Amino acid sequence: MSAGPARDVAARIAANLATVMQGQTLAIRRLLAAFASGGHVLLEDYPGTGKTTLAKALARSIGATFKRIQFTPDLLPSDILGVSIYDQRDQTFRFYEGPIFTNVLLADEINRASPRTQSALLEAMGEGQVTVDGTSYRLHDPFFVIATQNPVEFRGTYPLPEAQMDRFALQFGLGYVEPQEEVAILTAQERHHPLEDLGPVASVDDVARLRAAVRDVRVSDELRRYVVDVVRATRTAPGVQLGASPRASLALMAGAQALALLDGQAFVGPEHVQEIAGPVIAHRLAVDPQARFAGLTGVAVVEEIVKTVPVPA
Repeated sequence: MSAGPARDVAARIAANLATVMQGQTLAIRRLLAAFASGGHVLLEDYPGTGKTTLAKALARSIGATFKRIQFTPDLLPSDILGVSIYDQRDQTFRFYEGPIFTNVLLADEINRASPRTQSALLEAMGEGQVTVDGTSYRLHDPFFVIATQNPVEFRGTYPLPEAQMDRFALQFGLGYVEPQEEVAILTAQERHHPLEDLGPVASVDDVARLRAAVRDVRVSDELRRYVVDVVRATRTAPGVQLGASPRASLALMAGAQALALLDGQAFVGPEHVQEIAGPVIAHRLAVDPQARFAGLTGVAVVEEIVKTVPVPA
């Protein structure tokens, strides 16, 4: 699929999502940037802002399978991956797939599960497969994780470790919409939820071609070096204990390629890197406790880096 038809697919999906996500144009753009580039998303926001609706709407927009896992402290890895059960008739073990075998997976309140259970997603998100009892099973294609967590509730939660955070291509929130848009939400849901009327506007095959088109978006040597310079600057930034890894560089370049495609451009510009740098990098940084106490955040670090790193001419 060439860039033009691929952009049309992305535009159709975005327009479809906008019918049920009032006032969330930026969130939809970021979600599609991650989805089209093959990454996963962590949504950190307050309850009731539409995170579940967004995930369901994306799955319906592409005619894909959708499953939701409510993460709780007693959730086990087998509850996610599946389990092998001995069949006495055949005298063999038969594998029963868990909910991770889907196209779009909503990992709701992921930080409520234990680190052991959280780690069940690492191989799946990184390699598109799971291993149970020594046997590897390929996941569906596409496989896209949308995880959520509440930023203000900490009792009964387990903060995601750095290795897990690094698996998410983007982290962002939806936020509260403007008053007139909230009124529109009330009107739209007065009798039934608009999600019930949402149908597919693209197919899973279209998504595969869309992702291939994203990889074909040109990135100059100068832009590649700019991506690396932005990421490397996090490793020496004041107040940062742990900077971003090369995986962040890959995610930043892929996300910028997706934005360029969404904008109908055949090549990546510095503005695409700058636009998506915060959602790609900030959640990967470990800020020094004293600096964090003084108000420093990962987002602020990235914003300062974007202002100071020289932009290629």
